[in-house]
Amino acid sequence: MNTARTGTIDRPVTRDPQKQDPTMNPTFTETTAPANLGALESRQNRNLAMQLMPEALARAHVEQRLQEAESQRRGHRLAAARRMQRRAERASLRARRALAMAVMQ
Repeated sequence: MNTARTGTIDRPVTRDPQKQDPTMNPTFTETTAPANLGALESRQNRNLAMQLMPEALARAHVEQRLQEAESQRRGHRLAAARRMQRRAERASLRARRALAMAVMQ
């Protein structure tokens, strides 16, 4: 008795491609190229751009954080320079007073 079992797409009768149902596996020459190849290519480019968006967003975020850090460093350096300038001015005044006191005696 020759019972031919038919497979499904999920469970083909056999894994050997030559023994499978030919309607399930069209050959490369039977498939036609899509007519709207440009649209398919632009869609793939858009998909690639969408996949790269988180990376670009992370890069922009890092760049922004670096700029903020550099700005804060400049602010801290400016504040430190002003403190040192005031300290130097006070030291200069003390030295002048000490010199004046030494001359007066």
